[in-house]
Amino acid sequence: MDLETVQLVVPSGYQLILGQSHFIKTVEDLYETLNSSMPGMKFAVCFCESSGKALIRCEATDEDSRNLAVDFALRLSAGHSFVIVLKDSFPINVLNRVKSVEEVTGVYCATANSVTVILATTEEGRGILGVVDGVA
Repeated sequence: MDLETVQLVVPSGYQLILGQSHFIKTVEDLYETLNSSMPGMKFAVCFCESSGKALIRCEATDEDSRNLAVDFALRLSAGHSFVIVLKDSFPINVLNRVKSVEEVTGVYCATANSVTVILATTEEGRGILGVVDGVA
């Protein structure tokens, strides 16, 4: 097993929710959940597939949020992980709804702080072991 860390720097005005899920439909379901939670909210959702071509799926209401979420997802490249980037809004407004989406198996963090993500790579793939939340 190889261990490495990836730092995700969250810019001012943005919030990060990082979690794990088990199904490629996660992007659509999280998008619908966020969009119905706070209409007009700017956000992006990315999901890292774990099989096949291991694509990154992304949906967004805002291009800047999309670019940031895609960058985070590419840097993580951890199967079954999802990245939500919120712009000018807060996780407290949507977190319980995110956690209630059936495919979501857990949330590692919800923060405006930069985080260090601990990743493990084995013969079977790459996954998130944990997150160290930095100080704002």
